[in-house]
Amino acid sequence: MLANYLPVIIFIAVGMVIGAVVLFAGMLLGPHKPYGEKNTPFECGFEAFEDARMKFDVRYYLVAILFIIFDLEIAFLFPWAVVLDDIGVVGMLAMFVFLGVLVVGFIYEWKKGALEWE
Repeated sequence: MLANYLPVIIFIAVGMVIGAVVLFAGMLLGPHKPYGEKNTPFECGFEAFEDARMKFDVRYYLVAILFIIFDLEIAFLFPWAVVLDDIGVVGMLAMFVFLGVLVVGFIYEWKKGALEWE
């Protein structure tokens, strides 16, 4: 049984060794010349002008969560499209129910104004 996994274990071990060697070689051989300007906080081309712990508007998080939800739901459509011939009518109906729930959720968020940005 171990013989089946031995090439994978060797591959992982060699990859980790090569990664560690390259990392430590860069740390030892690379230039290290810190100075004040290089170590200052930098944000989007500007000096930091506010506290990093400032509060964000909750709509930012809502839009981010909506993006993740709909992005992951679209990822479920690809395997379904590949096996569409094999799953038949039952699979087609299940996907229509799935898409219906997505559309209802999208309409709900739209009506609640979650997609509006002021």
